[in-house]
Amino acid sequence: MTEKMKALLTEEQGQGMTEYGLVLGVIAIGVVAILATFKTQIVKMYQDVVKELTGTTTP
Repeated sequence: MTEKMKALLTEEQGQGMTEYGLVLGVIAIGVVAILATFKTQIVKMYQDVVKELTGTTTP
């Protein structure tokens, strides 16, 4: 039984996927923070593009 416990503690098979998951999580948090910071500028750019493409204004 102790052999199995030692094997589980020293096993590094899932370590790589965990690290990729953590990196992906940090990137996602960064993207959300950037989008929240520049929200008004992004919305204005989108409205300007729609206005140019359709020839009308957005509400």
